[in-house]
Amino acid sequence: MKLRIVALLLAFFAMGFGDLRGSFLGISRDVFQISAAQGALIPFCGALGFALCALPIGLLATRIGKKRVLQAGLLVTAAAHLLPTFVLSRYVHLLAAIFAIGAGMTFLLVAGNPLLRDVTEPARYSRNLTFAQFFKSLGSIAGPYALALLVWMGFSWRAVFPVFAVLSLLIWAMVTWVDLPESAPERPARLRDTLSLLGVPSLLAAFLGIFLFSGSEMGMNNFLASHLWLTFGLDIRKEAITYGQGLFWVSQGVGRLLGTLALTWMSTRTFLLACALTGLAALAGLMLGTKTVVIACVVLCGITFSNIWPCLFSILLERRPDRASEVSGLAVMANVGGALLPLLMGRLTDLLAVRWAFLVPFAAFVYVTGFTLTLRRRA
Repeated sequence: MKLRIVALLLAFFAMGFGDLRGSFLGISRDVFQISAAQGALIPFCGALGFALCALPIGLLATRIGKKRVLQAGLLVTAAAHLLPTFVLSRYVHLLAAIFAIGAGMTFLLVAGNPLLRDVTEPARYSRNLTFAQFFKSLGSIAGPYALALLVWMGFSWRAVFPVFAVLSLLIWAMVTWVDLPESAPERPARLRDTLSLLGVPSLLAAFLGIFLFSGSEMGMNNFLASHLWLTFGLDIRKEAITYGQGLFWVSQGVGRLLGTLALTWMSTRTFLLACALTGLAALAGLMLGTKTVVIACVVLCGITFSNIWPCLFSILLERRPDRASEVSGLAVMANVGGALLPLLMGRLTDLLAVRWAFLVPFAAFVYVTGFTLTLRRRA
């Protein structure tokens, strides 16, 4: 495997660090004595970083290059993890760190996805992006399991932050050392031209799908542990995290490996439909099942959720490969769904019970299923 591919895969691994924030909702409710709705500010602040930074970073990438944007993102990520290492006496300090981590992730996502396309044969991009997302899953998995391991070893839950700061710096050194060829636009992008892409109905529908899916995935990341804690009584610092988002991200890693294999013989649209339908069934089981059924559905959700984003993103780039950085910026901005949908899930938790919060991702998957059926009819 070429060193440039290894460097990009490590950058995708670092993209998973942002999902660490899902482990903090239950811990914050216990440590800072906050409500479920207040806890939903954690994904809100992370996604706010995406929303505010995505378009400017996409425009910046057309001016200074995607590799430099990727390098900057790794440095921002390292600095963001250092903040709570030294200052974390109030809930607002954690929210500030989550926002900064979200901004760092935005740099990485906007630059990393189109950079991978630059070093990949176009016909293999969906498959290779799914494989790269497997490495992102490894970064996502590292968060909850590293946190649980550090607590088991007697450290504070805060000890996870310096670990990810050091890893970000090591990956930055690797990316800086390796040559990464990239395609350059004919001219720097302008905000007006970028926003004009939203006027194309098929692109707007795909962006909406990413918005809803991102909110669903972040909602799963933030509410699975709380579901196992409040509904079935699992320990919020260990078992609930391990069998909640920890198992969810492990299953995503498995799902992305399976997706890499499936996409060698199945079309992107057919595979996306299969994932969406299976996800609907798994979400129903998550709401209605016993503890054993719920844990099994966490695995099934992880496998099906794992391939939705890369499939939607590759469909977007298929339509406008000449506007890769701008499309990437808009797609990352659509991740603001990760801020808004968890707020609604937190509200449902306070009004009803945490199991009914998953009605929100269920409704989002209904849309993704309808969108995919429309794509197949047009094809």
